[in-house]
Amino acid sequence: MVFEDLREEHFSTEEIYKGKIMNVIKDTVILPNGKKSTREMIRHVGAVGIVPVTEDNKVVMERQFRYPVDQVITEIPAGKLDSKEEDRLAAAKRELLEETGITADEWIDLGVYYPAAAYTDEKITLYLAKGLHFGEQKLDPDEFLNTELIPLNDLVEKVLAGEITDGKTQVALLKAAAKLL
Repeated sequence: MVFEDLREEHFSTEEIYKGKIMNVIKDTVILPNGKKSTREMIRHVGAVGIVPVTEDNKVVMERQFRYPVDQVITEIPAGKLDSKEEDRLAAAKRELLEETGITADEWIDLGVYYPAAAYTDEKITLYLAKGLHFGEQKLDPDEFLNTELIPLNDLVEKVLAGEITDGKTQVALLKAAAKLL
């Protein structure tokens, strides 16, 4: 299959907003038919997500209030990169330790997840962590979350029943289950 006939070419960029975790831009592009159009996008530094699994297939999950949806969400441990150049595995190790106090002996790459490719370039690299060692959380002063151990089988059922609504968490749990169950 040839997809080059679908490619849009960048023409110009206008920065609309520059923030702490994201930038909003409006690009003018040249479409495959030669006409111009605009694309509004959120530029994001990127993130990592981790499925930390115990020897008896329980997953360390987090419950955290998410302001944009005004509710507490059940999620895997995750966090943003410090820069686009940051080593993603190193970031995953840092985030797991900060949020849960856990270190792991084995790290398995579960691939990349784009949460909303229609309007953001955010790229989340997902990992499975095994051989867990539990310690003290090292939360940032403005970070509040609770952790809980939940069997992976139960989490898969919750994903399929629509009880876990976070996209990265759904994808990561199903990929982890495919490898482990």
